[in-house]
This record gives sequence, structure tokens and C-alpha cells, in this order.
Amino acid sequence: MDKDKIMEGVKLILEGIGEDPEREGLLETPLRVAKMYDELASGYTDDATIHLEKRFKADSNDIVIEKDIYFYSMCEHHMLPFYGTAAIAYVPNGEVVGLSKIARTLEVYARRLQLQERLTAQVADAFMENLNAKGVMVLIEAEHMCMTMRGIKKPGTKTVTTVTRGVFAEDEKLRNEFYRMLGK
Repeated sequence: MDKDKIMEGVKLILEGIGEDPEREGLLETPLRVAKMYDELASGYTDDATIHLEKRFKADSNDIVIEKDIYFYSMCEHHMLPFYGTAAIAYVPNGEVVGLSKIARTLEVYARRLQLQERLTAQVADAFMENLNAKGVMVLIEAEHMCMTMRGIKKPGTKTVTTVTRGVFAEDEKLRNEFYRMLGK
């Protein structure tokens, strides 16, 4: 992350909107914004495969689901936040991962400039490729600030995306079980 470039960009934005970057309240703003982006864009230097490496043998191949996983991301079109919850389910193929690793995998991809549709697919693909799961289903429900505070200005509007892979794509009963477990 090049914090100096970010700080210079923030100064240009401040000047562009008619502010004085040397005003007392704004003196440290470029540094604060650079530090913020270091955190919010940490997914570029993180690798989901690391989080999915540690596995445990599992005799059962029943659905594992983690739901109501809160996340925050940034829309690549306006660089405004979108946030919400995700539900990630997979059918193991002899191995499971620690529960925290499910949320960490989501976090890797959420901490990048994103499209919600891509985020949903990246999480599903990471489980299929790295865990060798029999199937994966991901549902993300999020509110996009680009729709809430600008443009159409429709607060509370939620975008829902789902991705199915493997047995979830093939088996409608399994997909319905996923929705039943979510209470949807």
C-alpha cells in the first residue's frame, strides 16, 4: 500500500471540493484516510488459501453452515461502502475447516474494491478450490451506500446475491435445506 500516494490524492480531493487541506481540522485527514485504506483494502495482501489450509478430518458429510456473518466492503464504482451479512454453507468431502476460517475467507475478499456479485462467487470458489468441498452455497445480503446516500437515494434497499457450486447447484432439495436453515 502506497500511503504517500493516498495522502496526496486526499489532498487533491480536498482542494477539488473547495477545502483548504492546511485548515486545522483537515491537517491530519490525509494520513487518517491512508491508514483507513490500509485496513479497508487489506484483502489485497491477504490470501484466502492460507485460512483454508488448516483442516480437520470429518466422518460426516452433512451441511456445515455459518450465517449472519457481518462484513463491510467498498463498491468499486463509487468507492463507497456496502455492508451486510453472508451465509456460507458447504458439504465437506472428508475434511472441515475451523469455523472462524469461514468468516476469514469472506473477509479476505470483502477487503478489496468489489462488486457484490464477484464477492459472492469468490467466496464460493475459494471453498471449492481449496477445501475440495462437495458443494458450496453462498448468500450475501447487503446495503450499498451508493444507492442510499447518492444517486437514487433509497435507504434500506438490500441487494441479495447467491452462488451455488457442486452438489448445491445440482440438488434443489439441498438448496431448499440451505434456505430452511437460514429461516428464509
